[in-house]
Amino acid sequence: MKLAEAESTMQKTVEATQRAFNTIRTGRANASLLDKVLVDYYGSPTPLKSVANISTPDASTILIQPYERNTLNIIEKAISLSDVGLTPSNDGSVIRLNIPPLTSDRRKEFVKTAAKYAEEGRVAIRNIRRDALDSIRKQEKASEISKDESKDQQDKLQKLTNEYIAKIDASLAEKEKDITTV
Repeated sequence: MKLAEAESTMQKTVEATQRAFNTIRTGRANASLLDKVLVDYYGSPTPLKSVANISTPDASTILIQPYERNTLNIIEKAISLSDVGLTPSNDGSVIRLNIPPLTSDRRKEFVKTAAKYAEEGRVAIRNIRRDALDSIRKQEKASEISKDESKDQQDKLQKLTNEYIAKIDASLAEKEKDITTV
């Protein structure tokens, strides 16, 4: 594994962690809350955003307008069964999700969930570092690179690791601020 390859994988890990953060409620309506909701569309699990238009008309409402009217009940059922924690309101043509204000206990739970996602991201980055280090050491052992080159690459790899872990920590701090802001 080369350094550029490790950096690319680390960047993807940071992006995946950010997407995980986006699925956590902050008290404001956000269409990305529904990113993990899958609808049983003609027998196959399909992301909700593929079968409906999702919008946020105001800070406390998510509006879901299906592309096909006959999928309304299926979408409503999928949201009810998901772990989003919101109750859908079906008026015959659109589904509304009202975002209730968060209690302090619920905010603490969401902060813990965000911290868990951040730790998973950090672990993934450390695993990428470990794999790259193994690769560098194998190259050194096979005399493909010198000890000095190996040391330089290991130092660069550690700096990359620190940089991407700092990005995750910054995203976590931002998400915690969003969650705890009333």
